[in-house]
Amino acid sequence: MRNRVNAYDVAKLAGVSQSTVSRVLNNYSHVKKSTREKVLVAIKELGFTPDEIARSLASKKTHTIGLIVGDISNPFYAETAHYILREAREYDYDVIIVDTDTDDSNFDRSIQTLIGKRVDGIIIASVRKTNQKVSELIQRDFPLIFYNRKIDDDGQANFVVIDNELGAKMAVNHLIQLNHQRIAYISGPCTYSTFNDRFLGYKSALEENGINYDESLVYQDELSYEKVLEFSLKLMRDQDRPTSFFASTDHIALAVMDAAAQNGFHIPYNISIIGFDDIDIASSPYIGLSTISQQKKKMASLVLKELISIIDNKSDELIQITLEPELLIRKTTGINVQIRSNG
Repeated sequence: MRNRVNAYDVAKLAGVSQSTVSRVLNNYSHVKKSTREKVLVAIKELGFTPDEIARSLASKKTHTIGLIVGDISNPFYAETAHYILREAREYDYDVIIVDTDTDDSNFDRSIQTLIGKRVDGIIIASVRKTNQKVSELIQRDFPLIFYNRKIDDDGQANFVVIDNELGAKMAVNHLIQLNHQRIAYISGPCTYSTFNDRFLGYKSALEENGINYDESLVYQDELSYEKVLEFSLKLMRDQDRPTSFFASTDHIALAVMDAAAQNGFHIPYNISIIGFDDIDIASSPYIGLSTISQQKKKMASLVLKELISIIDNKSDELIQITLEPELLIRKTTGINVQIRSNG
């Protein structure tokens, strides 16, 4: 069996020292152009692959970051993970993606796994508002940034988020302007900052428009497609049914649209539906989902850029960026034309 090619073999073929090979591999500037070219030719000829573990021990960096998501089957996570992976390649970083399935024990284990793999930093895209392991990492000044999430004690935490409360108010105000008064709200539990802030925005918009909050129109539980479908069908079959739905994610808005179809409703004539996220399929001409854009490409680009800045010690200041949401009006919201009858 052929032995693995090493830096000594490269140095011998190029006619230079091993230290020169090391300087070329680590992109040191003080290497003559002709020498660098000889080393690069030798590397290519021998098919040499640097020992990343050895390099990381020397540089104390692995050029690897972790990305923790709640559910990679959710299009928002899948799409933003794609953007982060693509951007990371531009910075010469690898990304380890971990899916916690929104389970606390899986989340804690994911943190330990990423630390064990000596990642240089972690992007957290799903975490409850309180988490002991995360708080410990922040206290240790480990390079960490939240993406689309915040924790309660965010005075020392880095994050890039959208203004979720404002975005929710924009969605509900849009429905109210279309003459909707009974507006159902579908969301995950308020233990997550994103859902908590969107719920606050929902309630605030109702209050500001003189509409009473009705708990029977609100779902705040596990965001499974089946459970949301069941809840939505039940509401749509009530005599005093809602005329519109605000879903806290586009993925869940699609389940509400399925419920409307099963109930024989025409969207938006019989029922209006608005989501939040602006996943790619939302803009499909066959879907045309009205939604709140999170500027996911910009958010993903920013969160990666800022994490690498933290890793490289280029900034000692806290990074706390809140982006402005955008209302995108498409085909699934329209004027409420429902005629109510007391008889």
